[in-house]
Amino acid sequence: MHMSDGLVNAPTSLLFGAVALVWLVLAALRARADLDDRTAPMAGLVTAFVFAVQMINFPILPGASGHLLGGALVAILVGPWVGTLCIAIVLVVQALLFADGGLTALGTNITNMALIGVVVGYAVALALRPLARRGKGGLAATAFVAAFVNTVVASLGFVVEYAVGGSGGASLGTVFGLMVGLHALIGIGEGVITAATVTAVAAVRPDLVYLLRGAKAPLLRRAAGTAS
Repeated sequence: MHMSDGLVNAPTSLLFGAVALVWLVLAALRARADLDDRTAPMAGLVTAFVFAVQMINFPILPGASGHLLGGALVAILVGPWVGTLCIAIVLVVQALLFADGGLTALGTNITNMALIGVVVGYAVALALRPLARRGKGGLAATAFVAAFVNTVVASLGFVVEYAVGGSGGASLGTVFGLMVGLHALIGIGEGVITAATVTAVAAVRPDLVYLLRGAKAPLLRRAAGTAS
């Protein structure tokens, strides 16, 4: 999913750099309302977790790699606005310190993973929230589907950017087949990891799961009963 320098031309890099910047400013403004004594520590933990899993990647095309994204995971646990900032921080650190993703491609990478990935993951999870509130099985299913869909749609964002200004030498059909096909497989693994992580947190502290806030879900009721 990481793009390197030169995979898309300069105008495309500038265009999606501007898109990423506008989105990050909006996320920073909106995230202030979500950052409380529950969300802030969780944000640090999920950022570290996503950073670790994203470091395990493999090449797909010259100048592009595949790995777990974490968009649905952060959206479900800390919300879409804070989640956007978590993924963006990971991408900036990777680009600056580990040369994982080019600096000129930082805008496209943030657009794909911190914007498309997080927003799509949260939108799917939000649509399935009634299922998630039924209990552990429903929450696991919601997390899995959200993670799978966010991974595939984020890879489509990569394909769109390449279609707009790709300069890597591969045909658009090849890029589409490799990126979407392989990320559909990655999405299965991401779904399993996201479901396991979210349900593990919910089993101990369901109040820390952003998606479950605002309603007395079975998980929340059980936790309240245990605490009393």
